[in-house]
Amino acid sequence: MISAAVAKVLGALFKIPLTNRLGGIGMGYFGCAYGLFLPIYAVSATGLSAAVAKLTAEEAARGCFGSVRRIRNTARLLFFGFGAALTLIIIFAAKPFAIYTTGDMSSWYAILMIAPSALFGCMSAVERGYYEGLQNMYPTAMSQAAEALVKVICGLWLSGFVLEHEEEVLFYFPNGTDILSVAAAAAVLGVTVSTAAGLLYFFFRNLLGDGIRRDSICSEKIDSRRHISKKLMLTMLPITLGSVGATLTSVIDLCTVMRCLDFSQEHSGAELVKRFGDMAADNAFPAFVYGAFTGMALTVFNLVPSVTNMFGRSALPCAAHAFAKGKKNALCEQVRSVLLAAGLIAIPAGLGLVLLSEPIMLALYSGHTDETFIASRALSALAPGMVFLCLVSPLFSIMQGIGRADLPVKLMLSGVVVKLVVNLLLIPLPAFAETGASISTSVCYVLMFMIAVVALRRELGGSLGLIKTMTPVIYASAMSGAVVYLLRSLLRSYGTIVQLAGCILGAVLMYALVLWLMGNSRQNILEKLSLRM
Repeated sequence: MISAAVAKVLGALFKIPLTNRLGGIGMGYFGCAYGLFLPIYAVSATGLSAAVAKLTAEEAARGCFGSVRRIRNTARLLFFGFGAALTLIIIFAAKPFAIYTTGDMSSWYAILMIAPSALFGCMSAVERGYYEGLQNMYPTAMSQAAEALVKVICGLWLSGFVLEHEEEVLFYFPNGTDILSVAAAAAVLGVTVSTAAGLLYFFFRNLLGDGIRRDSICSEKIDSRRHISKKLMLTMLPITLGSVGATLTSVIDLCTVMRCLDFSQEHSGAELVKRFGDMAADNAFPAFVYGAFTGMALTVFNLVPSVTNMFGRSALPCAAHAFAKGKKNALCEQVRSVLLAAGLIAIPAGLGLVLLSEPIMLALYSGHTDETFIASRALSALAPGMVFLCLVSPLFSIMQGIGRADLPVKLMLSGVVVKLVVNLLLIPLPAFAETGASISTSVCYVLMFMIAVVALRRELGGSLGLIKTMTPVIYASAMSGAVVYLLRSLLRSYGTIVQLAGCILGAVLMYALVLWLMGNSRQNILEKLSLRM
């Protein structure tokens, strides 16, 4: 969790100055490639690593360390081929994908630069899953931190180099090439280099040993590579479909936001100009809005879920262990524990994003007034979705742990369909041009959480007791929100930074005080968080 938090902070240090450098249009090009990268990352970081971790943990628990080593070697060969094939597909599909999503070739360079990350990500996923299956999270943590650090350094340096040497760089590109599209591609290349750095970490880490015993206390015959490959694919498939489904929301935005805004410009151009000024008449306005949404609002939106997702990763093996022994009461307690852990962070953070979206955007992206106007509205509408995404992700992990990996897939697909429909209905309307995609995202995750709770309760055959568990957190969050609302009024005459710092400090103090007064002392909370986590 600490590693994920550090990685997200470094990610913000990457995207915030990058957005200030490229602006809304340049971030639109960057977002096209990054939107394609997210499903690839989901396949490697979630599906592949979870499959390897599950099989590794099962064999290690039985003492079959010979099988553990064969699982690792088989996974390396299998997923090297998978990653190489995915890389080639992206390379050959880059041009048609760019034309289909944006209507022109401007984002082609950025999409091309993301292709090698598929191979590097798949190979890193094998190593992460292997060590996680041995209950060692440190290699995963260190590789994530290495990736984030290299992404910041390489991405910002490469994009800055392109912008500072515009004439020299454009000499190697066709006439009429937009320098922002090349700078966005350079930033994406930094992302690809970072995935290579994560893989390089495992290369040096493995020189120190593989972390398992040489002796095997299991007398059973080691499975063949073919059988292991089959088990890996059968384990990976439902988990991967669920994780890819989670990133389909970004793909839907990529394929619909700009095209819906094009439609709105064509049929409701006067209303758009009335709301957004002359920039709404520009042909680049759809890319401008999409860049502000993905490069600014979604950057802040993804900070908290990336941290709370670690609760789900730790809950999956615990849930599998309890389910195998038929301890359904322990599973219900696990659900309450993981939701309390996620809710303690997500609920007050979500309320804070609703109330402080404007000063947050102004503090992070000063000098980009038009972009912050769009991004702050989008962020307010995204906040409810962020809360329910944080809550539903651990539930999906528990479902996977009890052998119902099909449920997250079904729930994700239903949520994605809802998002697509709401996108198509709202974004073409001038009143929802900047918030339509955000509203659809929130509706998607609220729906998924509600259905997930019902489905999990049916699987476990008893009440989960979520209302009693979450009431103190909800009440404390509401009280801290009231403090933020009051302090914003009192500090309105001060600068943005002072106003933001005062509101956050007041909210944190009120939140902690109310939890304490309601009987949730620090010791009680720690006991609940440590239950089989």
